[in-house]
Amino acid sequence: MRSDVQSKRLTGTGSASVGPARIRQIQVLTASGTPRLTITDGNGGPTVLDLDFIASDSHSVNIPSDGIRVSDIYVSAFTNITAMTVFYN
Repeated sequence: MRSDVQSKRLTGTGSASVGPARIRQIQVLTASGTPRLTITDGNGGPTVLDLDFIASDSHSVNIPSDGIRVSDIYVSAFTNITAMTVFYN
């Protein structure tokens, strides 16, 4: 049985503080410049998602299948991004 999807809004680098999770989708609002988002498996862990975006727009990134499994959602790069919402279970 699958668990319910939850969401969390983030506005900078660091841990989402949600514990072990599967990243299902990300919504990103970008600013000017060259927006980039990097998520690692915990602080100092391997990179699991590294995305570049078009500036000054909103973006939706769907993660296929069962999502990306991490011990902790950790945002290590949050460049020219206003905010993001991560959907996980």
